[in-house]
Amino acid sequence: QVQLVESGGGLVQAGGSLRLSCAASGSIFMIAAMGWYRQAPGKQREMVAIITKGGTTTYADSVKGRFTISRDNAKNTMYLQMNSLKPEDTAVYYCNYIGMGYTWGQGTQVTVSS
Repeated sequence: QVQLVESGGGLVQAGGSLRLSCAASGSIFMIAAMGWYRQAPGKQREMVAIITKGGTTTYADSVKGRFTISRDNAKNTMYLQMNSLKPEDTAVYYCNYIGMGYTWGQGTQVTVSS
């Protein structure tokens, strides 16, 4: 039961931009904080950015100033605008609700070439 669907990944050159989208189930989306995570090969999944239902945001130091997380409650969709991409941003990106133990989706691959 895939109810969190990530999209927007792709292959870009360093310095480029991508905009990821996360389509979520409406009822939970309206009350939950959400976040973007990423996992590179051989690495543990790490939090990239989180956003509360009220719009308060927190970013990992590695992406601060380059990535912007946002959510559109009316569309049940969360976004991650990624600018000034670096090769070290290469990973599979996932979205999820915070603190609810929700099933992970398939993620979307982001590959940044140098």
